[in-house]
Amino acid sequence: MDYNEAYKKLEKYGQLHVLKYYDELTKEEQDTLLKQIEDTDMEVLLNAAHETDSKGKITPLSAMTLSEIETKKDDFMGAGIAAVKAGKVGAVLLAGGMGTRLGSDAPKGVYNIGLTKEVYIFERLIENLMDVVKLTDTWIHLFVMTSDKNHEATTAFFKEKNYFGYKPEYVTFFMQEMAPATDYNGKVYMESKNKISTSPNGNGGWFLSMMKWGVVDKIREAGIEWLNVFAVDNVLQRIADPCFVGATILTDSDVGAKVVCKNAPDEKIGVICLEDGKPSIVEYYELTDEMMNDKDENGNPSYSYGVILNYLFREKALEDIVAKKLPLHIVEKKIPYMNEKGELIKPEEPNGYKYEQLVLDMIHELDSCLPYEVRRNYEFAPIKNKTGVDSVESARQLCKENGIEL
Repeated sequence: MDYNEAYKKLEKYGQLHVLKYYDELTKEEQDTLLKQIEDTDMEVLLNAAHETDSKGKITPLSAMTLSEIETKKDDFMGAGIAAVKAGKVGAVLLAGGMGTRLGSDAPKGVYNIGLTKEVYIFERLIENLMDVVKLTDTWIHLFVMTSDKNHEATTAFFKEKNYFGYKPEYVTFFMQEMAPATDYNGKVYMESKNKISTSPNGNGGWFLSMMKWGVVDKIREAGIEWLNVFAVDNVLQRIADPCFVGATILTDSDVGAKVVCKNAPDEKIGVICLEDGKPSIVEYYELTDEMMNDKDENGNPSYSYGVILNYLFREKALEDIVAKKLPLHIVEKKIPYMNEKGELIKPEEPNGYKYEQLVLDMIHELDSCLPYEVRRNYEFAPIKNKTGVDSVESARQLCKENGIEL
C-alpha cells in the first residue's frame, strides 16, 4: 500500500490523523506505518458507538455428565481414536496474549511454572497433546495462533526448545487479526508516530485469521474435519481427547464444549445454555441472581456447567460461520497512547474502546452443541493471575495432584 492508498482508506473512516507525523518518519518507519494501515481492519470503527450486548431468552442446556460418558466410554474412545488415526482431527492453540498479569513482558505461553526445574506453559500443553500422539501412534496437526505483539518471540521460543519434542512439520503458526483501539469518539489512538494502537480482535476471530493466513487450505489438504480449539492458559486440559472427539462425532453435534461443574453459583466462568432455543454461553457477569439460584426438577442448579474454552468444531460448520458476520463486542479498556508531545501515556482508568469477536458467538451460530463434562481437578487449571484464584499457585497445586513433576 502506498501513501495515496493509505490516505484514501483513512479518509473513508475519518482517521487521517494517523498520518500526522508521516513526513517526520524515516523511510523504514513510513513503510511500517503504511503496512499497518493496510493490515488493520478499519470496518470495526463503523461500530464505534458504545452499545450494550443484549441476550435473547435464556434457558438451561443439560450436559453429558461424567457418569453418562463412563457408560459409553468404549464407543466414544473407539470413534475418537479412529478419527485421529485417519487424520481427521487438528488442534488450534490460541496463544496471542502476553503474560502481563503474571508480571511478564513475554508471551504467556513461555511463562515458567516449574519449581525444581523449568516447566513452561507451552511445554505442558505439548505434553498433553503428546499423550494422544502416543496413544494413537499418529501425529496431530497443531496450529498456533500468535499476535503481532508476540509472534516472533513465540516462534523463536518453540525453535529454541526444539518444539518440546513435537514434530516441527506438524506445527503451523499464524497471526491473529488486529483491530484498532479508539477513544470514546471512535478516533484511533496512536502508540507512537508510526504505530497505530491495536489489540487482538478477540478469541472469536481465530478461524477467520486462519483463512486469511491460508492455513485453512492446509487443513483441507490434510483432510482435517474437526478442530479442537483451546486457550493457552489451562495447563491441565486434554487436547484432541479421543473420548471427547468420539462423543461429539457419535452425537452428530456441530460442536463439542468441554464443561466443568461450577464450584459456586457466582464462579467467574461462562455458563453453557440455550439462547432463543440455540446453544449459547452466558458470561458470568451476565448471570442474574434468578439464574444463579434457579433449580431443575432434581433440585440441582439449572446453570451449573461452566465452559473452559476447549471446543471441538466441525470444520465445515466453521466455514459457514465466517461467511456470516459475527457480533462485535465493544469493550471499555485502558489503552496506552501517545499524547500531543509524543510521549507514551499509560492510563490508570479506562479511556476508550477495544473491539472483539468472541468464540461464544460462534457457538450460538450453530444448531447443535454437546456440553461434555470433565473432572475439573483433572482438566481445569487456568492461569489468569500470579497468586490467588486461577493462578500460577493454584495451577501448580493441581499439577502436583495429578502427578506432574514441577
